[in-house]
Amino acid sequence: MRADARRNRDRLIAAAREAFASGEAKVSLESVARTAGVGIGTLYRHFPTREALAEAVYRTEFTALRDSAAELLAELPPDAALRAWMDRFADYIATKREMAEALRAAITATSLPEKRAELAEAARAVLEAGAADGSLRADVPPEDVVAGIVGIFLSCGADRPDQAGRLLDLLMDALRP
Repeated sequence: MRADARRNRDRLIAAAREAFASGEAKVSLESVARTAGVGIGTLYRHFPTREALAEAVYRTEFTALRDSAAELLAELPPDAALRAWMDRFADYIATKREMAEALRAAITATSLPEKRAELAEAARAVLEAGAADGSLRADVPPEDVVAGIVGIFLSCGADRPDQAGRLLDLLMDALRP
């Protein structure tokens, strides 16, 4: 992909992420193109359907979430890195709320276990570092941590962030020795 085409694609994804997270009932593709500073034809060349755009935003955000576990671990003690990662997970879930309909059409059920496994691997590195320095328990499977985080956000929804934060703090307490 040419550099200018890559820049346009990246700007479209960033504009779509912002629009999907805004809480608007229906995101206009024309407004996404306008915010990105490109024409609607450019949007459709990169993303022929709303679902394709939503999937690109999803994949970009998923990769950022997955990779942020290692980045946070490089900057913070393991227990603080895990809690900060949980907050990033919250932001990730909030963005997906507005994309839910398009994502259902774009993401197959068979890819969900694969994505959870990728997140568990990201959590594993943080949990292992925490077990090594004594700040986190060594007997908790990373899959359980991911399931706990997902469960918190499914039960609280984006409209109760204070409760979700309290539940994440409880989960962190359970992960400490």
